[in-house]
Amino acid sequence: MCKYEKCGTWSMVQSVAALLVWFGVVAIVPVRAGDLDSPGGPGDAASKMYTLEAIYNRLNTGATGAQSAFSEPAAGPTAGTGRTLDAVMGKAPAVHANAAATTEVLSGKTFWGLSAWAWGLRTGSMSNIGAQTITPGTAAQTITQGYHNGSGAVAGDTDLVTGNIRSGVEIFGVAGKTEVVDTTSGDAATTEILVGKKAWVGGSEVTGTRPTSPVPKTGQTPTVPLNPAPTGSDGNLQKGVAWPSPRFTDNSNGTVTDNLTGLVWLKNANVWGVVNWATALSNCNTLANGTGGLTDGSSAGAWRLPNARELQSLIDYGQYNPALPSGHPFTGVQSSYYWSGTTGATNTAFAWSVYVGSGGVVANTKTGTYYYVWPVRSGQ
Repeated sequence: MCKYEKCGTWSMVQSVAALLVWFGVVAIVPVRAGDLDSPGGPGDAASKMYTLEAIYNRLNTGATGAQSAFSEPAAGPTAGTGRTLDAVMGKAPAVHANAAATTEVLSGKTFWGLSAWAWGLRTGSMSNIGAQTITPGTAAQTITQGYHNGSGAVAGDTDLVTGNIRSGVEIFGVAGKTEVVDTTSGDAATTEILVGKKAWVGGSEVTGTRPTSPVPKTGQTPTVPLNPAPTGSDGNLQKGVAWPSPRFTDNSNGTVTDNLTGLVWLKNANVWGVVNWATALSNCNTLANGTGGLTDGSSAGAWRLPNARELQSLIDYGQYNPALPSGHPFTGVQSSYYWSGTTGATNTAFAWSVYVGSGGVVANTKTGTYYYVWPVRSGQ
């Protein structure tokens, strides 16, 4: 019989047999525990080995564990103690379909690779970006690939509020305010806005200077028609709402807009010649696109006979024959009487008319008098 220190095989068999008895295994299965040429007997310190418990703990918690020499058990195993080989194998790592790649682990950090093609201890290669701060702009920005430590941020702006965004526009989920609009199309002058009233024109706030009185200037100046105009006279004081410049706009569709009153007049001031008052009313009420040089798309009912005040608003008392503002775009103007739609108060058989030659206003019979007609639309 060989001695323990000379027979490594006997030492191994005894160690394995003891383990198998401990775990209740009947068959004796050889297990290679390293070099078969044991340096000493089973109980010798030179023949220390790791127990299954130590191996289990290493896989379960990462505990380093320690080798121990074999010693005869004092009694049989107690139920529920010790570790089975299945339990040890259950803690061992296995190939996993969702295994991490080195590019998914921070650079320099080690991990156990669980993929078949990268099994074992590995070192991550994901870049450490650290903090990344992004400032929103008009174009999408690429987020740098890698690890972000959470100290970065997407820049905010306290000006990103609905009141700073134009209506109909949405920026990063913030919708524009209904009252915020593009004012670049605004062309009103302060003299065209009532005094004290505010408006936005071309991006700037403007305050109106137009007097609240709707009465316009007559057109007389210090030298027209008197030179010089007497103190306190119309030509001297020139009271009333100032005329805009230009006074009229030719709409190139057979109509002319008076920029002072907003009224739209037929450009041709002599469409039907002279007619009585009833015919003048009827002709204006049925005027439509295609008649009198009209190409504005208007239909019957859009036009009417002007009232006396509206007709007088065309008069320039600094001019005569006709008494219209210099440079007006109208055609066919007659220095004669034009019907208004205003009936006389003392006698309803009469209607007021304006003498365009000088601006005079008279009342004449509706049936026995024949005057010119000047249709108007829009306005008040």
